[in-house]
Amino acid sequence: MPRVKVSVVVPVYNTGKYVDECAPSLLGQSLPADEYEVIYVDDGSTDDTLARLEKIEAEHPNVRVHTRPNSGWPGAPRNLGMSHAKGEYIQFVDHDDTLGPEALERLYEHAKNNDADVVLGKMSSTMVRPRRLFRHTVDACTIENDELMQSMSPHKMFRRAFIEEHGLRFPEGPWILEDLLFVSAAYLKAERISVLADYPCYYWMKRDDGGNNTQHRFNPRHGFWDNCRTIVRQIKDGTPASDDIDGLQNRLLHRLYHVEILSRTREPEILREDPAEQRQRFGAARELALAEFPAAVREGLPTVSRLRAELLERGDFEGALALAERAREVTARSEVGALRWADGRLVADVTLSLLRGDGEPLVLVERDGKQWLDPELLAGVPGTGDGWEVRDPFRMAYAELVVKDRDREDWWYPEGDLEVRLEPLGEGRSRLVASGRLILDPERLAGGRPLERGVHDVWAYVQLLGLDRMVRVTGDGVPGAPATGPALTGGRLALPYWTGSGQLALDIDQRQRRLGPDTADAAARNAERGARSLPLPYVAATEGARAKVKVTVAALTVDADLAPATGGTTAELRLPARFRLPSGRHPVTLPKTDTPLAYAVVRDGALLRLEGPAYAAGAGRRLVDALADNGGVRKARRRLRRG
Repeated sequence: MPRVKVSVVVPVYNTGKYVDECAPSLLGQSLPADEYEVIYVDDGSTDDTLARLEKIEAEHPNVRVHTRPNSGWPGAPRNLGMSHAKGEYIQFVDHDDTLGPEALERLYEHAKNNDADVVLGKMSSTMVRPRRLFRHTVDACTIENDELMQSMSPHKMFRRAFIEEHGLRFPEGPWILEDLLFVSAAYLKAERISVLADYPCYYWMKRDDGGNNTQHRFNPRHGFWDNCRTIVRQIKDGTPASDDIDGLQNRLLHRLYHVEILSRTREPEILREDPAEQRQRFGAARELALAEFPAAVREGLPTVSRLRAELLERGDFEGALALAERAREVTARSEVGALRWADGRLVADVTLSLLRGDGEPLVLVERDGKQWLDPELLAGVPGTGDGWEVRDPFRMAYAELVVKDRDREDWWYPEGDLEVRLEPLGEGRSRLVASGRLILDPERLAGGRPLERGVHDVWAYVQLLGLDRMVRVTGDGVPGAPATGPALTGGRLALPYWTGSGQLALDIDQRQRRLGPDTADAAARNAERGARSLPLPYVAATEGARAKVKVTVAALTVDADLAPATGGTTAELRLPARFRLPSGRHPVTLPKTDTPLAYAVVRDGALLRLEGPAYAAGAGRRLVDALADNGGVRKARRRLRRG
């Protein structure tokens, strides 16, 4: 009997129908069923969840169901599942999430190839933004790669022997942040950690009833502050202390300080919650920050985050509230240069920047040889009358472009990097911008594979001066209109366009857009002429690409080919050699459009040539065409050639 390679542990409580929605992704894995097991642990459900689980168990020999009294949290059922696991590796899955079809096979192979203790699989989600951690696959790293702290959920693959060797367990009972405690302990102990970024392994989606396991991220009634303190101390105990703001311990603690502490001081939370409740949170966050976090953590923050930390640690709730109100107005702007196709890739120059609420750039002001934060951002913030110094404008500053598969919620990273730089504006003012080149390759963007059929939206994430924004990449194009001409890549058409909101998107294989309507104007201007094929200079093409399209010639629907023109970078239309049509000049149209793509000149059922709609023959040209179309003349020319 094959050994069990992977045990999938799923804690379950009152999941109902979501068990049935999750199960197919677990049971339909590409890894053979006798090489993995699915362990459900029911945490005392009071609805029909257990009955659903038992039905699944009866139908699948690699499924086991265990039960326990209700503990009120996922930690205890996960621990029970681990105790029953037989697999070489353990993968944790929540009861309302799903796996990619090849997730277990790919994760296990990556783990074995790299002798990994922990493997992080690429996550797709509707609830959190994409993480740059999953931009590239990493064979092996350690906790020195502090980007690991971007992924603190337990939805990873762990070597079972590693878990047992170090006695890793989740805290049991209602213990908020239980995943951070377990995962940070694993990161600190692991000798080899791998990241699989070229395949979407885990889908963490928002339920239609809002009842996800992880929905209640902050709840002081479940010991949030004490638990956070425990995690901070665990990291401090496992790493050397340092006064260097870039020391390992301080870099790891930055994530906890930024997310769990500073969230209490910034928008949206401080503006959304009841003021009395938020003051209590603010006070508790201040107490923990002063007691447990080294000063180097605060000093290492980017400009605006450092100001928030200053306001927090001196207990200035009103100041933090005023800063949040001003920061809430800051938006990100994208500027897109001319879009074009180059070697099968969609290319454009992109610039990102931040704007104040009044639409003006968020600036840095030079004074006394130093740089200071935009005074407009500080208006009304107590204690900042003399300004707030920008010690390092590039501290933790970065930006990246990401492409979202609208149908599947997958995020992909195009080629190239954006560079953050200071752009002078005159009169001692400057602004931070991130600029670079968008290079979108439809045949390689999805982890080295072609993008799936569908619409893919282009987004940007920008983090400047401690302000982060996710922004739609927009340009000056007309919403709803093509952004540039289409391209024939692989065996499909790629059609760039501006969505109704003005966002740049790429439609692969005519999921929503159509070649005919998108190219009607360009087709009408085509003055080319060809023998049985017609150059389409407005459709880019790559070598070897070919696609079938349906066209209508007069009233006859036929299959045609789109293929690269000989020796060129554009496409041509190729029609069959013969038609059941009367002699004459017939319009050729694409589906969903009445505008002719071409005209087919047919004589005695044979296609003589194709003409662009704008092909205009003068008197001399018409005589030459008439002679070329004459059967007798053609026979005479053939006899002369044979002679």
